[in-house]
Amino acid sequence: MITVHHLNNSRSQRVLWLLEELGLPYEITRYERDRKTMLAPASLRGVHPLGKSPVITDGDLTLAESGAIVDYLIERYGAGRLAPAAGTPERLRYSYWLHYAEGSAMPPLLLKLVFDKIETAPMPFFVKPIARAISGKAKSGFIEPQIRQHLDYLEGELGKSAWFAGDEFSGADIQLSFPLEAAAARGGLNASRPRLMNFLQRIHARPAYQRAIERGGEYNIMT
Repeated sequence: MITVHHLNNSRSQRVLWLLEELGLPYEITRYERDRKTMLAPASLRGVHPLGKSPVITDGDLTLAESGAIVDYLIERYGAGRLAPAAGTPERLRYSYWLHYAEGSAMPPLLLKLVFDKIETAPMPFFVKPIARAISGKAKSGFIEPQIRQHLDYLEGELGKSAWFAGDEFSGADIQLSFPLEAAAARGGLNASRPRLMNFLQRIHARPAYQRAIERGGEYNIMT
């Protein structure tokens, strides 16, 4: 039995969604973020040394990293579903987007979250103007232009096919869901990029996505 070590409001929601798309039975072990720090609890280190989510166990296997989990589940259990055929141009695009989602799209969004928190964090009054000035400069000079560049790129790529890897929905779309939801929440993604907004509407309407939300519990990244 596959077990998903699931942290609320996290990337592990994608894994639940994938399992629902594949129609696989699975169990959930739940973990809650610390309400003050928003970090994962120390108990997750008992599953994986980094103490982060997602992590799955499948028999004797323990596997972390969203992209690796998506790849593993589709390769082992997909039976040809949710991944283009090997050796095709679509399969290369599929592999590219699996890696791009966390390797390229997420870092500037994470940086923006960190610098946003710096601006609102408790600190001595005489330090606040300096911290906010540094944070504002970092965001306006580097982080926000990077996010815009990635969103423009993604918007253009969705003009080439119905889904990111081609005309069929795939695990690449599941993998890209989290950075795009994060961008809609805090990265400036809005109706000015209609293809990306339509992508979010389409994935949120999928029955498997909705079942995963029901099973996973709290997931309010976009609200």
